[in-house]
Amino acid sequence: RERSRNQTGNQKLLPGSILFLLDMQHEKKLCLCTYNEILWPTDGQLTFVSELSSKPAQKLSKYGWYGNVRLQRFHIPEETAIACWLFVVTKGHTFQCGQHNVTIHIQYGAPPVINPVGSVFPNATLWSPCLSLILPVTSHSSTTFNLSNPAPGDWYVGAHLPEDDGRIEQKGFPSCSYFFQPQLTVCVCMCTHLISCGPILCSVLYFLLSVYISPFYCICVCLRLYVPEFASSLSVSVADCSSGEGADSENCSLVLRLGSTSLQQRPVTVNCSGIGCSAALYNPPWDTWLRVVVESSLDNRTVTFSIISNYTGEHRNTHDDINKLRGNSSDTNSTSAGNSSAIGDAITFGNESASLLTPLSACVWSIPVLCEEVDVLSLRFTPVNGPNVSVTDTHPTLLTYPLNTQATGGTLNLQLTLNTTNVTLANSSRVVACLSPWAPVLQLNHSQPCRTALFAGYGVHVNASVPKAVVRLPFPQSATWYLTLQLTCNSSDCGNTSLVSVVPEVFLSACVEDCGTYGECRLLRSYSYLYAACVCKAGWSGWGCTDDSTAQSFCRQLTATLLLTLSNLSFLPAIVVAIKRCYITEASVYLFTMFFSTFYHACDQPGVAVMCIMDYDTLQYCDFLGSICSIWVTILCMARISDTFKYTLFMLGALLIAMSMQLDRKGLWNLLGPVLCAILFMVTAWVYRGVRRRHCYPPSWKRWVFFLIPGAIFAMIGVCLYIFAETEVNYYYTHSLWHILVASCVVFLLPPKEKNREAFGWSRGVSWDWSWRPRVCGYTLCQSGKDELYTVT
Repeated sequence: RERSRNQTGNQKLLPGSILFLLDMQHEKKLCLCTYNEILWPTDGQLTFVSELSSKPAQKLSKYGWYGNVRLQRFHIPEETAIACWLFVVTKGHTFQCGQHNVTIHIQYGAPPVINPVGSVFPNATLWSPCLSLILPVTSHSSTTFNLSNPAPGDWYVGAHLPEDDGRIEQKGFPSCSYFFQPQLTVCVCMCTHLISCGPILCSVLYFLLSVYISPFYCICVCLRLYVPEFASSLSVSVADCSSGEGADSENCSLVLRLGSTSLQQRPVTVNCSGIGCSAALYNPPWDTWLRVVVESSLDNRTVTFSIISNYTGEHRNTHDDINKLRGNSSDTNSTSAGNSSAIGDAITFGNESASLLTPLSACVWSIPVLCEEVDVLSLRFTPVNGPNVSVTDTHPTLLTYPLNTQATGGTLNLQLTLNTTNVTLANSSRVVACLSPWAPVLQLNHSQPCRTALFAGYGVHVNASVPKAVVRLPFPQSATWYLTLQLTCNSSDCGNTSLVSVVPEVFLSACVEDCGTYGECRLLRSYSYLYAACVCKAGWSGWGCTDDSTAQSFCRQLTATLLLTLSNLSFLPAIVVAIKRCYITEASVYLFTMFFSTFYHACDQPGVAVMCIMDYDTLQYCDFLGSICSIWVTILCMARISDTFKYTLFMLGALLIAMSMQLDRKGLWNLLGPVLCAILFMVTAWVYRGVRRRHCYPPSWKRWVFFLIPGAIFAMIGVCLYIFAETEVNYYYTHSLWHILVASCVVFLLPPKEKNREAFGWSRGVSWDWSWRPRVCGYTLCQSGKDELYTVT
């Protein structure tokens, strides 16, 4: 087992060697490949490349929005025969929380678009479902997923726990924690590229595999054909097949596959039961290498066959330096008009493939497009001749939009508007558009589907009654996207209207319509990969926060805001009691807490009933700081320690609490730390007084029964509500009750006024006379600072 991450090793394998990739820790076989000799290697050996890619374990979260999904990106190289994923989910500790199901999503080319809660997507938003696996987890579970002939490029894996139940968990308490770690192992068979025209003779020697039967063996010839731009069709034929000597020498039992395997499309597969077969692709992918695989199920046989390929399309150069694959097509005539180009192709085929292919459109009007990077996950495409694009009924108009890997984390938007200023479109006419990846659809009519040879497209149309159409594609695939436009009519002739103008607006945005009124578009990151998602509020849900099935009404939003803000007025009795008992410092802390808690909750509301008097982060910081400082000064006040020591602890504790709030605002020990320290000081002071006086402190039983015990009960109930009972649904009620209980317990727990303490000042045994006016005795003021008594001499 290769333990290092992203390790690549080159090994020389003899023909017929069998490679086992094993996971020794879990005793699972990942994949097995059998390599056979192909006649063109000169050294009789084949190069094998293995690669293991492992990602660090990440803690899973319950699904509430896309930010709860743990997203990982893997890269599958070219010539990969088998991709084997191993998904391992482990439990964080022995906390008993039952069995949970972990959902794993796999998608090729872009992050998976998921909908675990079944919410409604925004209008005109189209998406393709991804592959989802359910993994039941108790303490340690693992599963594998194998894919033969996977499409090369980026693959994305996301995992999450079931839907969030809405319970608010306080940070620091033990809870169910699961960790997800994916691993990818690939078997790369070094295939030979088909870089020239005409028949290619390939002979493969097969070995007896009866000693071990596995679904992962590779008995195939792997070729790659280069498909240039403006190729309208491609045919691949297997001929002259022979499986050795004997009566059944002409029965080869071959399987021909064109294309790679992704989760949205499968290769075109043809069974060759006779001496040969053919497969045709209309609108094949452009400017890319197409994988061709020929498989055999015969054991201990030598199979000989030839492969012939033909394509129709643009013939750029017969002596291309890079030896790109050409088809049997005639010369291409190119003309130019402005910044656009018209490309014409004559359709010709060999005799063996003429019956397989149907002539398509002989001309494509290609419009150059400019790309402008506006912001993060924000691109805008503009035709070079301006926003208006001419569309005819004789040939399609083509626009090209390349999207790289970093653009797949946003939303691809298409807005097609019919320009009816100069031309009036008949009721029976309409402009048909098809947006497709990898290759365009070169013929659009009423019966032609918006689909290429290997990939599905997204079709829209505009007419006189519906002049505007919108398509939104969240997380578009990393490829070159093509927009084909053509004017179609019910009859064969469109009459006088043979040329119309449309405005195709194609742009990439981070989220769908910026998540609307009740959502916020947030930028997420998985290592160096950036993507965006909407987090909804006020009960709204969906990919763009447009599903109002569980939305809160304005009346409920206003009620929640009033409950959370007006409940802070319960601190007014605590402030009045503190002032009356001459605890001015404590009263100022309670006033600070009441003020910032009120406006923090007024700004923290998820709906439209919101009022923010300053930055949200500042309000939240002051609210958390004031709450903990209120508990800190109240308990220290109950300790009845000396003023110097008490105010020193007030300041020192406030500074330490401010520091801890900056480090981790919602940490459990930010609350328990000051509370436990203050209780320790209070208990120590009470025990000291009780030992010295030889009597329980506080000495009055009425103080215990009517003040301390009720105050402690209120405090305990409030803490239990805050920690264990709060959910997203009842938050407005439970948190408001927490405000009332905490403010009420302060009224009960504050100690009575000291006998020698008056409002705004105190002395030891003698109070200040604020009505006194100093009198002059000679040249000095008649005051003795030693005993703090005013006398007249």
